[in-house]
Amino acid sequence: MAIKPIYSTETSPERNAADLAAQLSGFSARFILFFASSNFEPAALGTAMQKQFPTAEIIGCTTAGELAAGKMLKDSVAAMAFDAETLEDVAIGVVQNLRTENQVPQVFAAFEKHTGQKMMALDFNQYVGLVLIDGLSGVEEKVMDKIGDLTNILFVGGSAGDDLKMKATYVFAGGKAYTDAAVLALLKPKVGFEVVKTQSFRTLDKVFTATRVNEDQRVVFEFDGEPASEAYARAVGLPIEEANSQFFGQPLGLMVDGEPYVRAPGQFLQEGAMMFFCQIKEGMELSLLQATDILEDTRALVQAKKEKLGQISGLINFHCLARTVVLEQQKQLEEYGRIFTDIPTVGFCTYGEQYLGHMSETSVMVFFT
Repeated sequence: MAIKPIYSTETSPERNAADLAAQLSGFSARFILFFASSNFEPAALGTAMQKQFPTAEIIGCTTAGELAAGKMLKDSVAAMAFDAETLEDVAIGVVQNLRTENQVPQVFAAFEKHTGQKMMALDFNQYVGLVLIDGLSGVEEKVMDKIGDLTNILFVGGSAGDDLKMKATYVFAGGKAYTDAAVLALLKPKVGFEVVKTQSFRTLDKVFTATRVNEDQRVVFEFDGEPASEAYARAVGLPIEEANSQFFGQPLGLMVDGEPYVRAPGQFLQEGAMMFFCQIKEGMELSLLQATDILEDTRALVQAKKEKLGQISGLINFHCLARTVVLEQQKQLEEYGRIFTDIPTVGFCTYGEQYLGHMSETSVMVFFT
């Protein structure tokens, strides 16, 4: 029984895939999850991975950085392999044409045919879903809303990156690379699992109400009836021309049962509007947040899970790029990676995280016992 993380820093898709295969020599992989730098040609990488692992189900995506073996990586391919003793069943589907369609129902129909059960009837204690989605599509909320309408299974994951080029992000399935798409994987582990959402913020007293928005564009024009940028700048105590320096340190949070679901500002726009990396609905109340210590918070979380779960056989970490930027600025990136040295871990720096919806400045982790 094994979950095995591996990574390669070879310089071509073919050599990367071959290196990963060599590291898995003698390991019979049923399912492989991989995260790859966007600096590799996507179609070639998808083909190379499927060629090296012809009997495995494979999904992946491009990134803004990778995590494996206690290291924060760049220009690599990081992967996690599950054998049949760890994973009882896996089904994979591709949701295409995200911007114009919503093909989640078709994918779920295929899952139902595969399992012989309705998605609503599946036991959420036995199944967990993974979702990797084009990080430049801007429609993560629509995909997650549809998933939530059709199943009680928790689907979690991350938005694919492209190393901050902001040109094209890709997801992989069945040896092919897709853009304007999402890949869904329905897993039935033979081991226990637990999903955790974590963010490093405390809540301040200031609460905003979004009074005029463009939900599809993720733009807020007004908070509490005044230009959004003015309201935000006043709340953080800075002039508008300096307030964008606080976007990562003081984002907003949709509070649910005392937990923030982070909405990070992206930029100030004309006429006082603000663009966010996640959708904000009209009438939504959001609290101003204040950053805390990512290292301290993550260490405490991982230690608590070790004590609660005992052995951790594997960990997938969907880790927001914004958190990586903060860790880099504080020269703590290597130290963050070392938190996971003694746990079989794979992860990537995302353009957003999926957990009951779409959010930012968060890590969503799947622990396997």
